[in-house]
Order: sequence, then structure tokens, then C-alpha cells
Amino acid sequence: MDLVEVSPMAKPPVCKIMDYGKFKYEAKKKANEARKKQVVVRLKEVKLRPKTEEHDYEFKVNNIRRFLSDGDKARVTIMFRGREITHKDIGQRILSEVMTDLKDIAVMEQAPRMEGRQMFMILAPNPKLKAQAQAQARASVKPEQPRPPAPAPKPPAEGKPAEPAPAAATKP
Repeated sequence: MDLVEVSPMAKPPVCKIMDYGKFKYEAKKKANEARKKQVVVRLKEVKLRPKTEEHDYEFKVNNIRRFLSDGDKARVTIMFRGREITHKDIGQRILSEVMTDLKDIAVMEQAPRMEGRQMFMILAPNPKLKAQAQAQARASVKPEQPRPPAPAPKPPAEGKPAEPAPAAATKP
């Protein structure tokens, strides 16, 4: 047993007699358990250019949709090269199109802004949809159905004696 100072800032300081090794071990186990239960939200990035064609745009929007449905956040970046920087309005228009295409499953966490030669915005999954999905998952889990009764015993075949039925247990 060890004398451990539990609360050094209290007036007077609080001490306890305990097994310090066991205390440290249990604290480490609690921390590991808390770490297992915590949800990690990653930030996935999709890069576009002002000259991105329609098919590539749709492909990348589908990727963003997949990221958001997995519970991750998405950062949509428009990269400007050379003289493209003079057409920031094109980048704004592309980001607004992305937002309108994903408004059913995403919310804008950070509005579009410029940082050097890149314009970006951050999208997060819609929390209302997440709650609805959880409610549907709970509703789809059906309670266990009672088992059907056992089939009746077959009649004995001809020429064979009938097997005796199992005796019911009786209480004296």
C-alpha cells in the first residue's frame, strides 16, 4: 500500500492509502475503453479546377457524397493556376453548385474562402439525417418471433410397434 496525494490543491491536501500500481492500471484501462468508444471524424479532400469538365465534376461530387455518408467531413478545394486566379467568380460558382447538389445530405460547416491560390469550403454530414438513419436502424430491428409449435409425431409404419410417447414429468 502507498500513501497517494489525491488532491494537492485542496486545503488541506487530500491523501489516500491505496495500491498505486493497481490504481494506475485501472486508470489506463478506463482511458483505453474511452478511446475505443470515441468516434473519429476524418477530413477528406476533393480538389477541383475552374476548367473541370462535367463528368469529372459529377464523379468528384459522388465521392464527396460517399465521404459524407460514411460520416466524414469533406473539404472541397478549387485550385487556381496561372491567370485563372483572376476568375474567382468561377470558383465561387463551382462551390455553390457543389453545395446545391449535396444539400440533401450535407451542411456547410465553413463558407468558401480564399487562401493563397486556393478557394475551399468544408462540408459536414447533416446531423438530422444521421438521427433519422439511427431511428430507422432501430425500427428495422424486429423483436424475436416465437417459434412455431413442434410438428405432431408421425403415425407408426405398418408392421412396426409404436414407440411410447415420452413420459411427462410429474411433481409429487
